[in-house]
Amino acid sequence: MNRWQRLRRNQTRVDFPTVWKQTLRLSATLILIGVIALLVRGINLGIEFEGGTVWEASAPGVSTAEVRDALRGVGQADAKIQFIGGDLVRVRAELEATDASSVAGVSQALADLTGQSLDDINFNSISASWGNEITGKAVRALIVFFIVVALYITLRLEWKMALAALLAVGHDILITIGFYALFQFEVTPATVIAFLTIMGYSLYDTLVVFDKARDHQRRAALAGRATYTRIMNSALNTVLMRSINTTVTSVLPVLCMLVIGTLILGAVTLAEFAVALLIGLLVGTYSSLFVAAPAVTWLKEREPQNVELRERLQARAQSRGTTGLEGEVAPAGPPSAATTSPRPSQTGTVIPPRPRKRKHR
Repeated sequence: MNRWQRLRRNQTRVDFPTVWKQTLRLSATLILIGVIALLVRGINLGIEFEGGTVWEASAPGVSTAEVRDALRGVGQADAKIQFIGGDLVRVRAELEATDASSVAGVSQALADLTGQSLDDINFNSISASWGNEITGKAVRALIVFFIVVALYITLRLEWKMALAALLAVGHDILITIGFYALFQFEVTPATVIAFLTIMGYSLYDTLVVFDKARDHQRRAALAGRATYTRIMNSALNTVLMRSINTTVTSVLPVLCMLVIGTLILGAVTLAEFAVALLIGLLVGTYSSLFVAAPAVTWLKEREPQNVELRERLQARAQSRGTTGLEGEVAPAGPPSAATTSPRPSQTGTVIPPRPRKRKHR
């Protein structure tokens, strides 16, 4: 049976504790790149957060350089210029509506450049104080979210799992923000909504893993025979296919929204929401398996009862002259060749394996 067939039948034998060493290095590298991008390039906050004025106009056949030259004549050569959907140009300058002459000058420059009337030039102005208020509300929403989630997971499971889950969520946010800083995508209210959606999805996937690990820990067949690392490894192999299926079914609609919203409809808001959601869905699935799971395993393995269990299993393995820990149960799957191959007898002849008796119900 090949790996794909085992994956489809939920009979994988992935050694996650070994993989964790490489994935944690990958996470550290991605976070480091994100932090450097934040320090060097910063976050491209939208007008809703920073305040200012934005103009939008249809400009077919007009280049960025031509727009820059037109704005230089009205003293706004440093304005941000972005083409959306090919023909729609967006200009953003740090001007407030009270500066009527400058706002009118930019509108007239764009109208002259594109050959349109002033009524065809759309602009929106937001004060800096309102932008600061929106930023404060977004930060407070994230703080309240973390507090509520931490309390719920602590009451539903335990504080170690709550800490590991929040660590995974923080990991997802840092990587997503680092991606936005690296490629200078604009952060808008739609992006904040996507961040909240990302955190909810990431926590959902993480809680499924934790609940399955707790279920495995309660099994009589594993009680006192397997370390928490092995129990978590078995749980992850059990939910691996489910995590893949959930991610694929979640990513496909987001990809459709991103492609249709950006390339066909030219809906900027849909694109801003879909980009953050796509990154978060992929990173959230990754963190539930390779960040939250090793974090809670590291915490649980340091509990006195688990330390005592590991020492007892190590002593038992050494007394029998075996390698590894006794009771480190492999994930469920088909019987190995060691249990189905013929057995040599004491006289050197080969004895076929005993057939298993079937129980009649």
